[in-house]
Parts: sequence; C-alpha cells; structure tokens
Amino acid sequence: MNNRTSADRFAGGAASRPAVNPLTGSKMEQHAPIDRGPSSPAAVDAFRALATRLLAISQDRLVVLVAPVTAGSGASHVARNLAVTMASDEQQATVLVDCDVRHPSQQAALRIEPTNGGLIDYLEDAQRAPDSLLHDSGVPRLRLLPAGVPRDTDAGYSPTPRMRQLVDTLRDAPPGCHVFLDAPPVRNGPDARSLSGLADVVILVAGYGRDTPAAIAQAAANFDPGKFAGVVFNEGV
Repeated sequence: MNNRTSADRFAGGAASRPAVNPLTGSKMEQHAPIDRGPSSPAAVDAFRALATRLLAISQDRLVVLVAPVTAGSGASHVARNLAVTMASDEQQATVLVDCDVRHPSQQAALRIEPTNGGLIDYLEDAQRAPDSLLHDSGVPRLRLLPAGVPRDTDAGYSPTPRMRQLVDTLRDAPPGCHVFLDAPPVRNGPDARSLSGLADVVILVAGYGRDTPAAIAQAAANFDPGKFAGVVFNEGV
C-alpha cells in the first residue's frame, strides 16, 4: 500500500489532478494495491485509513456507493471490507446492500442464503419491508441486504421513491447506519450512475494493472464531482 493520491495514475484532463474530496477539502489517498486480503496488516491499515476519511466527511450517517470500473475490479471486496472496518467501531453500525442483481457476490462471501429474497424482491413487491430482507452478517453491527436470487432483470436504479425510501430507511432507522451500496460495473450500463443519485459519497474501484487510465477517467466522469471521493486501486480480488 502507498499513500499517493488516488488520481496520480490518471492520464489527461481533469482526472490528472490529485483527488480532493470536495466535501471536506482533504485529499483522498490511494490505498492500493490490496492484494493480500483484509487480514494483512497493510490491508487493515488501508481500510482503516479510508474509513477514517469517510467518517470525517460528515457527522451524519453516510450512504457510500462503491462502484467498479469493470467486472472483476474487486469493488465488492472493497465495499465489504469498508463496511466491516466501519462496524468495528462500537459507535458505528453499517448495512451492506448488494446492488448487482445480475451477478451478486456478497451473500456467498458472507455465507448467507437469501431465503427471504433480496433487493430485487423489494423493488418488485411494494409490500416488502426492508427489515424482512436484512441478514446478520456474523460481524457485529454489520447487516447485509442481499441482491437475492441472481437473475436477469430490467429493474432500474433510478432514484425512484421506492429505492430512495429504502436507502433513507436503512440510514435513519434507529440507531442509524452507514449504508454501503455495492454497485454493478460502471462500464456495463447506467445502474451505477443512477445509484450515485442516492449516495453522499462515491468511491470508484479500479483493477490495478488491468483498468487503463483512460477507462478509469471515463468511469469517473459518470459521477457528480461533488460526491466523488477518489479511486481505490485493487489487485488480486
């Protein structure tokens, strides 16, 4: 892991500038490559540093979108371990929402069987309540809202009242939780960009050595600069 700013590897245009969090004015450091799993000291330190910067953004509970540039970039790994790290503070609680309904991964990673359904069931059924879909993750103060049974779907993630209601409910219901949205790949369609309308902060995850600077810059351009916190370069996950 090193401490260069997350945009140092970008080529050309506005993305060539160091990534400065416009909500705080502080630089968002690059934590990459994450190549040995969350149990390694370097990875633990990197996730703690990133979680600290997220907590510095606001005193309120945050909705954080974690979006990969392309499939295989490792965003689900980053989202999960950020949520775990945040929940390690006894004063914090987190909910991880797997928003990739075509290729979900969080339920398998956390060894959860979504027998009650998941996000797609909530979006399709106006009678479903979020509480009925939340699962204990096995990590104190971290719950998972899985995507549900994988399937092709035309369901979108535009900030409809129902999707926004879900995010607000998860964040604001006592005692209040930080919400991490694990998004589909930016380059696979509009879902990640649409989901960013529900988020306070957007983190882009790039595959270290596999996503080109041009692809990263193009993906970053999909998001509101006022929400864009920076890029995590991820290797081997």
